[in-house]
Amino acid sequence: MHILLIEDDLDLGRALQQALKAEGLTSEWLRRVVDAPRSFDNTAYGCVLLDLTLPDGSGFDLLQRWRRQDIAVPIVVITARSGLEDRLAGLDGGADDFVVKPFATAELISRIRAVCRRSARQASEVWTFANLCILPRKHLAMLDGIELDLSPREYRILLELAREPSVVVPKGVLAQRLEPLGDPVDFPTLEVHMSNLRRKIGAHRISTVRGVGYMFQS
Repeated sequence: MHILLIEDDLDLGRALQQALKAEGLTSEWLRRVVDAPRSFDNTAYGCVLLDLTLPDGSGFDLLQRWRRQDIAVPIVVITARSGLEDRLAGLDGGADDFVVKPFATAELISRIRAVCRRSARQASEVWTFANLCILPRKHLAMLDGIELDLSPREYRILLELAREPSVVVPKGVLAQRLEPLGDPVDFPTLEVHMSNLRRKIGAHRISTVRGVGYMFQS
């Protein structure tokens, strides 16, 4: 999963990127409102970590703008502003969670998992789709209780599609999300991984929407 981190504190930003990397998550770190995307597709990021007090403006403005644009990506506010009015404004303004600094990075990672789990409409850490289970924390998937032998990219494809069941993920977006910090995976390579994944989990679970992309069938 790819995380958008908007935080101006250098030490905290570096620490968060290291913590995210240790969890197998990639991240893009920005420090100012002006650098933040004015808009983005719902498939661009798995989660946003948003500081409210930035050098050139307020994170509230970004939060409200994105929600007005119907951007539904989970957003976790991280801030030193602990007052009740701030917490209410953040949550009522569209934040999925509100974490007050200082915080333990382990708790923040847990909260990221929780909001992403709710976004994927899953009630527990084990994502269940009939006889297929995905365990994001352990980076594995099981079919009928037996662990699947998935390559890292096959697992990543499965996780990215399963985060949005019954939603078409464009092929180009999926290719970029597999390598968020580098060049997108080329389409022929993506199709090979997709073919292998379908063979292992059942071809019926991933539909191809011709000319658009792929959709996970929950």
